Amino acid sequence: MLATGIPGPQPVFASSVFVPRNLPIRTCTHPAIRAVCGALALALAFASLGVASAKDAVAQPAASADQLPRGQEVSDTVIELAGWVVAARDNQGYPFAVIDKAAAQILVFGGNGRLRGAAPGLFGSAIGDQTAPGIAGLALREIPGRDRTTPAGRFVGGYGPSIDAGRVLWVDYDSAVSIHPTASGVPAEKRAERLASPSPDDNRVTHGCINVSPEFYERVVRPTFERGGVFYILPDEAPIAETFPEFAQGHATAQRNDGKRARSARR
Repeated sequence: MLATGIPGPQPVFASSVFVPRNLPIRTCTHPAIRAVCGALALALAFASLGVASAKDAVAQPAASADQLPRGQEVSDTVIELAGWVVAARDNQGYPFAVIDKAAAQILVFGGNGRLRGAAPGLFGSAIGDQTAPGIAGLALREIPGRDRTTPAGRFVGGYGPSIDAGRVLWVDYDSAVSIHPTASGVPAEKRAERLASPSPDDNRVTHGCINVSPEFYERVVRPTFERGGVFYILPDEAPIAETFPEFAQGHATAQRNDGKRARSARR
């Protein structure tokens, strides 16, 4: 959360800027995320919704901003969720981000499913997936440690005003959770050092907001979400099926269809 954690007037998000369209996930040139893009293309190619094909999933390489620590992998859940978002058009053509709190990773995609960048992030110091009632009206110093969570789920957000930090990128306006670049803040928190650390274990330090490096924010986050977007935050503790029920249902259907295809091939 920002300075006081209190949002300003309700922001107005763009509603008809992006037209839903079926464009492929593309392969990437940066080593740490090349495998991610390839897996996403595969996820789309075999999506049970039938909106992409293996041929469509193969495209020209595209440069992306990769700030993930060398050797750090992206989970299958993140890859499958991102593939489902595009295949099901759940983002309705808007850019989107898949955010993995456990791995302290943020992957940003354009409205067409093209990966624009991946980077480490900082999250709420408390483990949990819900927002405490009334937390948006509290100053930072008033938020109990147990309530400093980054909520999980699907959020439609965008830029809007805040009381003390100007125009900010709200992920969940009602709980005053935003994405913003790290600042000097409290030196003892060593937020920049935590972001630079190769381990995700020290990335839980905020009051609930999501921090990224200033470079990643200006290069990827700001231009991508200038007119709003959708944010998918994976849970700490809650089941995926509870947090993203439509994704879980689609994934289960895809697995059943794969099983049927495999059995048919052996006949």
